[in-house]
Amino acid sequence: MTKEETAGLETAAKEIRKRTIDAIGFLGVGHIGGALSIADLLAVLYFRAMRVDPAEPRMASRDRLVLSKGHAGPALYGTLALKGFFPEEWLHTLNKGGTNLPSHCDRNKTPGIDMTTGSLGQGISAACGIAYANRMDARDVFTFAIIGDGESDEGMVWEAAMFASHYKLDRLVAFTDNNRMQIDGTTAEIMGLDSPGSDFVAKWAAFGWAAERVPGHDVEAIAAAIDRAKARAAASVANGSVGGGKPTMLILDTVKGKGAAFCEGQVGSHNMNFDYETAKKAIAELG
Repeated sequence: MTKEETAGLETAAKEIRKRTIDAIGFLGVGHIGGALSIADLLAVLYFRAMRVDPAEPRMASRDRLVLSKGHAGPALYGTLALKGFFPEEWLHTLNKGGTNLPSHCDRNKTPGIDMTTGSLGQGISAACGIAYANRMDARDVFTFAIIGDGESDEGMVWEAAMFASHYKLDRLVAFTDNNRMQIDGTTAEIMGLDSPGSDFVAKWAAFGWAAERVPGHDVEAIAAAIDRAKARAAASVANGSVGGGKPTMLILDTVKGKGAAFCEGQVGSHNMNFDYETAKKAIAELG
């Protein structure tokens, strides 16, 4: 990428963080920590990697995103508003009566949402089904999915891992938001899935995925890793073996609450109360 492209993505990530903090702060409570930790990824996806059209949110040729950790919906809403899927004024209706922006993603309410999520573990399975269906329909599209590290305690995640590998869903690219914290404590304390000698990369590789670890707040590194995943899928087509490759899992090492000093690196930021003055101060600090 050029310096200008990198700067553009970094700016987009900052704007996503601002909108996320503003929306949750205006409401007064929400899942701020796990929303802010995926802002850089969402910037790369929606402003570089994905084929989407805000004017036609359901076009058949679009790439799909399943935010399996659906409680991070406010970050995705901020991204979709920034991209032009709906008016920015909607962000102040977050989780209020009659809103189009519930706290967890709902495809029937929000333009640009491809899958309703929130029951942890289910979104990655849905992403597998979407990727498989798109291949059956011979659509030249990618399916992206974002799961949480705490969410990975769910057995359904690993059933999905087996399915995607068995059916060689090489146009499925998933990300683990590895911020090392979940609702009840650190992931190391609760279920040490990413530990020395038995880390996430090794686990997903053992399930038959192309897996690698990526700095989760480095837009260049995220973009390059997605490019590698797309290149592997293209190679299977060039070899006359559509769907002959592996699904991809990118382990993003992130910081919960990244970019907001009042919640950064705090377990309690999973779902946190904070007032609008705190939100406005955090937004000003972002610049």
